[in-house]
Amino acid sequence: MTANENQKTMANALSAGHRFNEFEIKEVIGGGGFGIVYRAWDHLLERTIAIKEYMPLSLAIRNDDMSLGLRSERYQKLFAAGLTSFIQEARLLARFNHPGLLHVLRFWEENGTAYMGTLFYSGMSLKEWQLTSPEQINEAWIRQLLPPLFGAISTIHQAGYLHRDISLDNIQIQENQLPVLLDFGSARKEIGNLSDETEIMLKPGFAPIEQYSEESDSEQGPWTDIYALGAVLHTLIMGSPPPVSVVRCIEDSYKPLADLQPAGYSLSLLHAIDRALAMKPDQRPQSIDEFAALIDLPVSDVQELVNTWPTPMAAAAEPQPEMMPTEMPQPEVMAVNHGAAAAEPLNRGTARRPSKLLLVLSAIAALVVIAVAIGVNRH
Repeated sequence: MTANENQKTMANALSAGHRFNEFEIKEVIGGGGFGIVYRAWDHLLERTIAIKEYMPLSLAIRNDDMSLGLRSERYQKLFAAGLTSFIQEARLLARFNHPGLLHVLRFWEENGTAYMGTLFYSGMSLKEWQLTSPEQINEAWIRQLLPPLFGAISTIHQAGYLHRDISLDNIQIQENQLPVLLDFGSARKEIGNLSDETEIMLKPGFAPIEQYSEESDSEQGPWTDIYALGAVLHTLIMGSPPPVSVVRCIEDSYKPLADLQPAGYSLSLLHAIDRALAMKPDQRPQSIDEFAALIDLPVSDVQELVNTWPTPMAAAAEPQPEMMPTEMPQPEVMAVNHGAAAAEPLNRGTARRPSKLLLVLSAIAALVVIAVAIGVNRH
């Protein structure tokens, strides 16, 4: 969180001691522009849990009675759309029972908003880990991280969904070193779509070019999440994400890791990351299994994690119609077998694509950045 976001979060957060039946708020442990996360105590089961509250700080404020009020009536549509996405995401996450995916325990609506209670995960985000312990990040550490992370993502794909928001912020490294893939950021993306604010919808450097496009959804698939995974690994190795995909469309300044050969990393890993970051979707690995094979990571390690933890949970309610998978034709160029992930139609959630105008504006902005950079270098 930025200092401004942190100040707004604390000013609008529920106070310690607030009760939701058996759940008692203890403290704020995270948040941002679209939600607040609390550490809470479950008095019935006597355990710590996390509670995430839908709270878009730019649209709403906390009233004296703890309910949320709109900052302006013109935000009603945006607030409602984000709330619907938040609710749908809670229902979707509740369908999965995988150690590498955020596990939703309960969901409810109160105070004019919605909440999801989840397991409490120790540790810190991968972004925080990189900032505080960069010396511990090496190929051996990355290879230990990948099987459970790949297993979680493959589970999502095999159930017929895409994550579309994989980044260092959304991967929690627990104290036992096992990763957990956090929420999909659905509310943030839906509000960004409706307000045409692409910058709050996509994470620069991690979103592939097809997520900026208004063309057919058929361009998005497992390869979309695989690009983001490649960007995560690139950031861990090089300290920064690859160039923004929109900029790469104009002038691709990406330097292949296989050419740079950073010390301590194998060519198989570096080449796999370069493939994952290919601009054209059909040139990337088309499934998690294919990506794992390129890294020389035994596919059995990933599949064992997928098969050991069944999904969706048999007792879970069926998702609402808006969350059901939609038909997704495959790209015309496809040279590999997609496996189980491709057999299921993939849902792209509720996100709409930015207009061509936004794409053009982004491109113009990118050219300006490049021109300024060249000018600075010459001087």
